Amino acid sequence: MPKQSFPGFPEGLVPFFRELAKHNNRSWFEANRARYEADVREPALAFITAMAGPLSKISPNFVAIPKKVGGSLMRIHRDVRFSKDKKPYKTNLGIHFRHAAGKDVHAPGFYFHVDPQDMFLGAGIWHPDSEALSRIREAIDDDPSAWKKAKANKPFVAKFELTGDTLRRPPQGYAADNAQIVDLKRKDFIGICRLDHEELLEPAILEQTVEAFRTAKPLVGFLCRAVGVKF
Repeated sequence: MPKQSFPGFPEGLVPFFRELAKHNNRSWFEANRARYEADVREPALAFITAMAGPLSKISPNFVAIPKKVGGSLMRIHRDVRFSKDKKPYKTNLGIHFRHAAGKDVHAPGFYFHVDPQDMFLGAGIWHPDSEALSRIREAIDDDPSAWKKAKANKPFVAKFELTGDTLRRPPQGYAADNAQIVDLKRKDFIGICRLDHEELLEPAILEQTVEAFRTAKPLVGFLCRAVGVKF
């Protein structure tokens, strides 16, 4: 398979979302749909296509699907059914390279995010369901040395920071003096690697993303084993 290249994202990507945040309504979006296609969706699909080969070398069980709907590109339309905020559009680019066995963002995966204020890469699992969360905590408690290797290897720590929601008190079944209690209290197991918007514009953004995801292999591999899916 020939090596995929990517020219970088266009300069109009971030300004599009900055303006969308100010005019978050259907009439503005429809008037600027061509900008969305040219500056956001088409480049994002090209990026996903270019990521497919390198991602498969990190793990064959994570997928890069360059589809407008139902693939790695997250939809721009917000689900407002249960939200007081009725703005119809998300003001960020989200790309989720999910596990082949995962049905949504709550499974282990890799993530690429851009909004007007921030840009970051993510690796891990966000808001796992109660069963997956219990399995992850059990895996940490059963083999703390493996967990430490997963979260504290030097290449990963140099790029990523573990973040997410945590409990105020120890989860049921775990003592407050457990040596791993800080991590056992986590509700998310996500590493975040922050980048600058300027890096978006360069072809090197592809290799930067691949290299960052590569350093997160120990963490994502641990989480996959914990929840019972192949890495």
